[in-house]
Amino acid sequence: MKYKDIFFDLDRTLWDFEKNSLDCLQDIYEENALINKGISSFDVFFKIYKNYNKILWDAYRKEEIKKEFLRVERFRLTLQHFHVNDDLLANKLGDDYIYKSPLKTALFPHTIKVLEYLYQKYSLHIITNGFKEVQYVKLQNSKLRKYFKNIFISEEVGVNKPHSKIFKTAVETSNATIETSMMVGDDLAVDILGAANVGMDQIYFNPQRNMHNETITHEIVSLNEIMEIL
Repeated sequence: MKYKDIFFDLDRTLWDFEKNSLDCLQDIYEENALINKGISSFDVFFKIYKNYNKILWDAYRKEEIKKEFLRVERFRLTLQHFHVNDDLLANKLGDDYIYKSPLKTALFPHTIKVLEYLYQKYSLHIITNGFKEVQYVKLQNSKLRKYFKNIFISEEVGVNKPHSKIFKTAVETSNATIETSMMVGDDLAVDILGAANVGMDQIYFNPQRNMHNETITHEIVSLNEIMEIL
C-alpha cells in the first residue's frame, strides 16, 4: 500500500460550507431584522455579503489583513452598501456568524461513509485555513473529530494554504512522509497545487466540474469515488 496518511481539507470538501453559511446568514438576517434597515430581502443581502467576503478572504490568505478585521469588515461593508452605517451592528453580525456558523452540521454526500472506510486503513488528518475557534467546533458538532488524528489550522501553524510550511508541518508532525501522503481538497490553487508544490499526491474534489489545465494525481466529482482510489 503506497499511501499511509490522508490529509483532508474541511470546508467545501467535507463540511458543506455553502449550505451551512447560507443557513446561518439567513438566521442572522431574520434575527437582526435587517429588513427594517432597508435591506429588502435576504437574497440581496447574501449576494452583497458573498462578494465582500470573497475579496476579504483572498486578502486574508495573502496575509494582507488580520482575522479580527475580516470578521467585522465583511459585514460593515455589506451594511454600508445599503447605506447602513452602524459599526455596533456590524460587530454584532460578525460575532453572531462566528458563534452560529460552526453549529451547522450539513456535510457533503458520502462524507461519513468514506471516512469510516478510510479510517480503517489510513491515518487521517485535517489541514484547513480558518479560525481555530470555528474549525474545532465544526468538527465536533458534525461528529467528524473522531476520524482525525491531527488537526492543522492555518491560524495555529502561522501560514495559510497554499504556503508550503503548512503542508510540511502537517506531514512532519504526523510522522508521515510526503511520498506516502495524499491531500484531498476542493480548492485547486490552495489545496491541490499547494500540495503538489511540496511533492504530495492529490485528489481534487471538483463537484462543479470546473475546467482547468493543471496536471493533478486524481480528480473526483463525488466523495465516494475516493474508495475506488484508496
